[in-house]
Amino acid sequence: MGREVFKPDQTPRETPFYIPAKGAPERPRYTLKHNDTFAVIDSHGDIGVASGESDGMFNQDTRFLSRLELLLNSHPTLLLGSSVRNDNELIRVDLTNPDFCDEHGKVVLPKDSIHIVRTLFVWNDTLFTRFGIRNFAERDVELQLDVLFENDFADIFEARGMRRDQRGVRAKSVLDAKDIELKYTSLDGVPYATTLHFEPAPNMLSEHRATYRLRLPPKGRSSIFVAIAVGETRKIRTPDFFLNLRDSARTRIQACRGEIAVETSSDIFNKIILRSLADLSLLMTRTPEGDYPYAGVPWYSTTFGRDGIITALQLLWCMPSVAAGVLKRLAALQATSVDPLNDAEPGKIIHEMRRGEMARLREVPFGQYYGSVDATPLFVFLAGEYVMRTGDLRLVAELWPNIEAAIDWIDRHSLNDPSGFLRHARNSEDGLVNQGWKDSFDSIFHADGRLAEGTIALVEVQAYVVAAKRSIALVAKQLGLGEKSEKLLRDATRLAAKLEDRFWCEELGIYGIAIDGKGDLCKVKTSNAAHVLYSGVASGERAERVVQTMMSPRFLSGWGLRTVADGESRYNPMSYHNGSVWPHDNALAALGFARYGFKKAATTVLESLSDAASQMELNRLPELFCGFKRSRGQAPTSYPVACSPQAWASATPLALLQACLGFEFDAGRNRIAVVGPALPSFIDAVEIRNLEVNGHRVELGFYRDGLAVRGEVLRNDGNVEVVLD
Repeated sequence: MGREVFKPDQTPRETPFYIPAKGAPERPRYTLKHNDTFAVIDSHGDIGVASGESDGMFNQDTRFLSRLELLLNSHPTLLLGSSVRNDNELIRVDLTNPDFCDEHGKVVLPKDSIHIVRTLFVWNDTLFTRFGIRNFAERDVELQLDVLFENDFADIFEARGMRRDQRGVRAKSVLDAKDIELKYTSLDGVPYATTLHFEPAPNMLSEHRATYRLRLPPKGRSSIFVAIAVGETRKIRTPDFFLNLRDSARTRIQACRGEIAVETSSDIFNKIILRSLADLSLLMTRTPEGDYPYAGVPWYSTTFGRDGIITALQLLWCMPSVAAGVLKRLAALQATSVDPLNDAEPGKIIHEMRRGEMARLREVPFGQYYGSVDATPLFVFLAGEYVMRTGDLRLVAELWPNIEAAIDWIDRHSLNDPSGFLRHARNSEDGLVNQGWKDSFDSIFHADGRLAEGTIALVEVQAYVVAAKRSIALVAKQLGLGEKSEKLLRDATRLAAKLEDRFWCEELGIYGIAIDGKGDLCKVKTSNAAHVLYSGVASGERAERVVQTMMSPRFLSGWGLRTVADGESRYNPMSYHNGSVWPHDNALAALGFARYGFKKAATTVLESLSDAASQMELNRLPELFCGFKRSRGQAPTSYPVACSPQAWASATPLALLQACLGFEFDAGRNRIAVVGPALPSFIDAVEIRNLEVNGHRVELGFYRDGLAVRGEVLRNDGNVEVVLD
């Protein structure tokens, strides 16, 4: 992600993209999203009322609504309950009135007399809200219902906490009895508008408030509809609320018809999987090149190269179509020229894309920012693995110029290192210091705590390059590029040997995290070593040592594997990258363990993360959580500003299941192999439906049989060869 995390002794100049934690939220938050529009709404259905979070309705890195508050007789309502639907489609909030008293303190309307149901959902670029009001008192009641609204048109980086010396010009216009427009002209002259439409017309509509005066008989009902749209006024009628809700639900259902379905003997794991699938659907965003998993809400609802690729790799076994959209979009955004301010060079794959005012004005460097060293080899790796999984040589042939450009970039930069390692360093002071997935400024360090300096060679990046060249070499051969294929394999073999020679640390029993600009190895126990196993680069003996090291209590918190082992100089379980637990990091580790046959370790990781998810709101794994040791009776400790949902965290339960079951695909031979299937102790059976190979559907079941796991083919409609080991 494009942000840095600082310690108290660091100056703000070094950490301009830090996300401050402003205190615990007073109310839980829910997220709604459709394509580029998302809304963060509190448990009362309000926006911008409770402290502790940056609520709002956002589109393309700009906030289009900063306040939406309901008052009843000028008082806040009482919360009865709220929930987000399992498919993330809709939020329902049940509210009631407090005791209303006259000037003498006499109760004139007891609490719990009025029931208000707030229903909210996002469709296209509009937030739809319905207030359903019912009188349960035994007499007529007169009510005043106020809807307060406001907007600051804040850039997403302002909402995160950055301050700006100058801003554009805001204006408001009451257009008619039902419509109001909030407007803003940015410093670079771009017009923005938020339109609010009320149905029926309120008794009074001002620039910040809509007031309704209602008289309801006993059991009487009334409904109020509000549509809040990004952009210019569009006439919206009352039935549009229900029509758009119906259309959004139909679209979501149609999108899920061909989706993988997983059912297990564990109710809690079933809920975790369903939440993951719903969150992935929420984050999937229509782009000109196809659907792309945006990184996370609220801070990273945009195209991130590394995040999209790793999410696609995690889902490749069960949802290979995600990879197609990711490859096409990243190819379209691939750098074609040198731009030091954006760390762009021909062939590089984008790190982060932003479309807000601050990015356009270069107040932040992330308009189209290429400051990641690993996205480019990962792009090549995904292309090779995609062909193996799907047999879709046509798409990769179309993208071959982009793949060759990516390989050329890797090779050009590797020439600068005597060992042929791919190193990174920022080209601009505005850019990120560290450009691997652990991109906090202090995440790459030596055993004594000194930060690594100079150009950095990360261990996992070298492993990604090896895996990328090995995988894409097979594709080159299929395309008739025999010499290219052989060269790629030779290069991969040489680099793998260099990695083993330079990064292995015998005294630690693990690979060091990096080699600094002076050529010194950072001898620190970190989770980066597991990515070497995921990439298939480690020797068998060293893979076993890595697994033994990482399954020790110094790494394994009980809720998952820490990014940095307890006891290292910069270990801090509350830090962003130096001791926290990242679900996607655990998934890649488990896949690496399983690749070398250590299924027991993989099932332990799955069980730990599942236990963590079972203790979290909505059974949702967040971007990360704190790495404190698991204690009896206590839930995992949250990280205050983690994205939730977040794409590669949402994909983690499915990737962990793949690690345990051991699917291997060869679409060219119309073949699925299942190697050494294993299940964690809390799951006795797994059934998987809609597993697709070459357009054919396969259903498989896995059942505990004593100490072993037995596999069965439940359906095979395309004569797919299924090999159960």
